[in-house]
Amino acid sequence: MILVDANVFMYAAGAPHPNKAPSLKFLHDAVRMSHQCCVNTEVLQEILHRYRAIGRWADGREVYALAKTIVPTVELITPEMMDETVRLMDAYPALMARDCVHAAHCILGGLEGICSFDHDLDTIAGVHRIEPTA
Repeated sequence: MILVDANVFMYAAGAPHPNKAPSLKFLHDAVRMSHQCCVNTEVLQEILHRYRAIGRWADGREVYALAKTIVPTVELITPEMMDETVRLMDAYPALMARDCVHAAHCILGGLEGICSFDHDLDTIAGVHRIEPTA
């Protein structure tokens, strides 16, 4: 199972950008079942937060709905994952909390990796980042 990061959905839905085509291809492949994918509740929260923060709530609702349609497996963030997040934040002081939440999900959830453009994830032992490619 591969966790799909919020940035993949946002690049796919966004304006022209070098990451748009690779994001669209990855999500198209996910729909065709060549990838077993999931999102977690934090990924969905990130989508809502970002679009609200930039004043594009209508777009945010649409991207949220599309994310749940394209990747219908939504996993919960557990208290154990949050404890692992704290451990990762102690071990990797330069990383943001959301990156550590996703890493904790990958580690404790036994996931194959995380599909993301976020290179900071490359620094976390035990986490495999998969970058979408066109």
